[in-house]
Amino acid sequence: MKVIFIKWGSICETGIMNAFNRIGVELVVMDRLFKSVDYDQGYLEALAKLIEANPDAICVFSVNFQPIVARCCKVYKLPYLSWTVDCPSFQLYSETVKYPTNRIFMLDRLQWEKFSVKNPECMFHLPMGCDLPTWDSVHVTARERVEYNCDVSFVGSLYSEKCRYNSIAKELPGEMRGFVDGIVAAQMNVYGYNFIEDCLTDEWAFEFKKYADWVPLAEDYEEDIKGIVADTYIGYKCTEEERIRTFNAIAEHFDFHLWTLSDTKRLPKVKNRGGADSNRMMPQIIKCSKININMTNRPIKTGLPLRIFDLMGAGGFVISNYQAEIPEHFVPGEDIVLFESIPDLLEKIDYYLKHDDERRQIAKSGHDKVRDYHTYDIRIAQMFQATGLV
Repeated sequence: MKVIFIKWGSICETGIMNAFNRIGVELVVMDRLFKSVDYDQGYLEALAKLIEANPDAICVFSVNFQPIVARCCKVYKLPYLSWTVDCPSFQLYSETVKYPTNRIFMLDRLQWEKFSVKNPECMFHLPMGCDLPTWDSVHVTARERVEYNCDVSFVGSLYSEKCRYNSIAKELPGEMRGFVDGIVAAQMNVYGYNFIEDCLTDEWAFEFKKYADWVPLAEDYEEDIKGIVADTYIGYKCTEEERIRTFNAIAEHFDFHLWTLSDTKRLPKVKNRGGADSNRMMPQIIKCSKININMTNRPIKTGLPLRIFDLMGAGGFVISNYQAEIPEHFVPGEDIVLFESIPDLLEKIDYYLKHDDERRQIAKSGHDKVRDYHTYDIRIAQMFQATGLV
């Protein structure tokens, strides 16, 4: 089989390409950045030539749905498989999702329920996975064992640099800012249910938009103002505040190392280790950390983020916030440990640092569960089966 693989810079691309190669799929790679996810004549012409030069390709594939790719595949009547691993994803508001050549997979069930009404026969819910064979091949050196050793770690952003709310907060009327602060404070205390959008009215969201640094979507997009406000403004703000509050609490009691490029001035006791390359450093950090923390970005409402699969696939012991889809794939307390509050998290960190055998057994069980059910190899097979390409 031959697949045209669209690269644009997602951290998932290398691992998914490895999986395609392992299962015997020949990849023809389109390694060119588009100027716009919607229109770029040079990109469209290059992709068209690539499709014409490979008439035996069974489909085009990309991480995340890209309207510009969908337009080209529609002309050639060639199936376009995409796996949307970001939540939210603005591209899903495009009218191009309705094309019959699309085969769109989404990691979050609520995200799928929201958008699948636009093209119910061509949209699917598919959890994330990981490049487990590659993670298994990573061997930690003695130097790395010393350098990355820690009791508790987190690799990732604080979302402060991604949160558009921060740049507009001072422009908001006091009562509007207070309302947002109240929603964020309440949501941080609830795991497993995102109620931010439920708290907003269409009228309130439209008023909020007047103060926002709003980037208009293209003409052929169906703009959901309330959903965008809830996810990309308030949701990201909630993620930022939740991570800062939680990491400060951990650092008060434990040896906590944070690998991030975010500004950590609000985390005085956290050990900031700087950035970590996802492929060349992160697996070693996971393997050298006694406890790996997962905190899901709040706009991912029910699904499991990539981080959970990577942490478990690399053999790490994971403590995570509760997500509604976790029990569908893993057994809490057997494959992964879940926390319900900051006091609960601190208590569980303390317990598992003192019980090495239990911690190692849970890490092994989680790794084996990912190996048996949640690798990229398995996910690609599931995509092909769901779309009838095999």
